[in-house]
Amino acid sequence: MAKILITPRSFSRYGAKAIEGMKSKGYEVIVNTTGKPYSYEEFYELSSDVDGIILGVDTVDAHVLTGAKNLKGISRFGVGIDNIDVETANRLGIKIARAVGSNCTSVAELAVAFFFTLARNIIINVNEVKAGKWNKSSGLELKNKTVGVLGLGAIGKEVSRISQGIGMRVIGYDPFVSKEDMKEKYNIEMKCFEEVLKESDFVTLHIPLTEENNGLMNKAALGLMKSTAYLINTARGGLINEEDLYDALTNNVIAGAAADVFSKEPPSKDEKLLGLDNFILCSHIASLTVNAEMNAIDLATHNLLKILEK
Repeated sequence: MAKILITPRSFSRYGAKAIEGMKSKGYEVIVNTTGKPYSYEEFYELSSDVDGIILGVDTVDAHVLTGAKNLKGISRFGVGIDNIDVETANRLGIKIARAVGSNCTSVAELAVAFFFTLARNIIINVNEVKAGKWNKSSGLELKNKTVGVLGLGAIGKEVSRISQGIGMRVIGYDPFVSKEDMKEKYNIEMKCFEEVLKESDFVTLHIPLTEENNGLMNKAALGLMKSTAYLINTARGGLINEEDLYDALTNNVIAGAAADVFSKEPPSKDEKLLGLDNFILCSHIASLTVNAEMNAIDLATHNLLKILEK
């Protein structure tokens, strides 16, 4: 009997119908019901004899891939594949699929929520009220502000649509899209990387983490931004040089930053950035809405069965 391993925890909460569907097709299904991610050792052992994996955040390196002798396909419960050794998977003939578009609305909405949170000093104000203070500080309206979107895939486009609905101007940088299409279809003015940083009141990252853009937002890039500007990252933690970001936030190079991702998750409780009032970090929750998880369950299941049944 062919075997499927499902590692995302939300599958055990919302995926009963999909699991039963796989079982009805004759698959043995192993579901992560622990309430936490598998350890590397647990994941390695569980994947050793499966035919397919619906994959969450687990690391699929060459050691895992070569140990999984029956593995034919990996279906990502999401979009990013930086936790998979794609080169080794390709060499071994293991197919990879992504749940493209399943969470774009949820991620985009959190990015825009960060715009509001930073512009109106919401976290600071809430914490002061809870501490018995009744301070009143002025914030900023988002209308007529400029959003610089780095990466115009499905999420970047959705951020642009929502931002324009608020009355914001959207400019963008993405070397892999047509400038004409972006302007005509989405009313996004495409510019070079440096121009986007210089002109934007909010810079929001929606690009994959690759060797080329690891640490993309470093001292030089942050130095191009306005001193009143904000940086938002709901993509991958490695896109930002966190030491340089700390220096930029403490020296008023930029006004603030918000992120849903970090280079090491969870960060150390002693992480310097966490002590700053002008830095917000969430625990990688951008795609965690019931809507997005249901979308991802359906699409990830469809994608894996398509691989296995070919």
